[in-house]
Amino acid sequence: MPVPASREACEALDRADPLSALREAFVLDPATVYLDGNSLGPLTHAARRRVQETVERQWGQDLIRSWNQHDWIGLPERLGARIARLVGAPAADVLVADSTSVNLFKLGAAFLACARAGRGRVVSELGNFPTDLYVLQGLEALFPGRVEFCAVPRDGLEDAIDERTALVVLTHVHYRSARMYDMAAVTGYAHARGAAALWDLSHSVGAVPLDLAGTRADLAVGCGYKYLNGGPGAPAFLYVRSDLQAALGPGIAGWMGHEAPFAFDDDYRPAVGVSRFRAGTPGILGMAALDGSLDVFDGVDMTAVRDKSVALCELLIALVESRCARHGLQLVSPRAAAERGSHVSFSHPDGYGIIQALIARGVVGDFRTPDVLRFGLAPLYTRYVDVWDAVDALLAVLDHGEGRSGDYARMQLVT
Repeated sequence: MPVPASREACEALDRADPLSALREAFVLDPATVYLDGNSLGPLTHAARRRVQETVERQWGQDLIRSWNQHDWIGLPERLGARIARLVGAPAADVLVADSTSVNLFKLGAAFLACARAGRGRVVSELGNFPTDLYVLQGLEALFPGRVEFCAVPRDGLEDAIDERTALVVLTHVHYRSARMYDMAAVTGYAHARGAAALWDLSHSVGAVPLDLAGTRADLAVGCGYKYLNGGPGAPAFLYVRSDLQAALGPGIAGWMGHEAPFAFDDDYRPAVGVSRFRAGTPGILGMAALDGSLDVFDGVDMTAVRDKSVALCELLIALVESRCARHGLQLVSPRAAAERGSHVSFSHPDGYGIIQALIARGVVGDFRTPDVLRFGLAPLYTRYVDVWDAVDALLAVLDHGEGRSGDYARMQLVT
């Protein structure tokens, strides 16, 4: 696509955009250009209505009867089935529960508990999202002498996956750079060496087409609050390939993962299928918000989402490099679209201050240490004109040196 030469040209692209009507599903401030949906997606009107209904009618009026009357008890499986289409998996293989960190622990512990003798190595990437590395370090400590955690540079993965490896744990789209793995190739490589692959889909689900079943991925986790727009701290999801479910324990044997929770047996018997990976009582209000947010994906072609994502990212890169060239921004994300997710990152020594100055001008991106500016391009609501306006604001911030201002450069607790 040729780079638009004007804001009017971007407006024309928005008028021709087949996904443009979906923007109306979101609660968006017209004075704000929101480019941080890769960290927290915006509220949808449907999510607000669903939570209001759940609070006022179900909890407020029907009270505890709602577990049966409104099928609160079935929400983890019902929401899992809705997400399954977005990750390319059978409905019965996906469950919504807990947080990404907890689900990663559950699946990692379950798999390692039954790993074959001599296969105790867990391989991940240096610089992977910290919670993934921390959980895997914790599993090494939990299985002393049995599990060896090994984090290596990306270009050292193939050498690290060997006959000792039980599990390869990687994030499909890297949180800082947006670099995207070829899931089929990496999973196939792991399988050829007798290892299993566990994928973190947090920065890809809802923005990038996924095919867990087709790639034969073994396990996966992902969060509900980025491109799925389920709200701050929204419930996460997990995937266990159907042929593995009976062989794996739950990781955390909680009462909701019991075969018959309301039999209140003293002894644990795992539920059949992916439901055994339920642990405690599900948070119904968070699930209601996620349920509502998923409405926007009904009938949406993920190939069209990906096409727009690529076009938005290409536009942002081209405009920054052409209009802000003299200011020292360096592209951190892959230049090749096939290797990139749906956010674009640049580095700059004043990165944090630049982001804060942009936010003050109504353009919301975010910062990741040590010097990375991230801009999320969420195809369901981000417009081409938003990209143009964001680069306008970025150029003004750079021209005026606002990123070096003391007020903007003073780092807050959440970056």
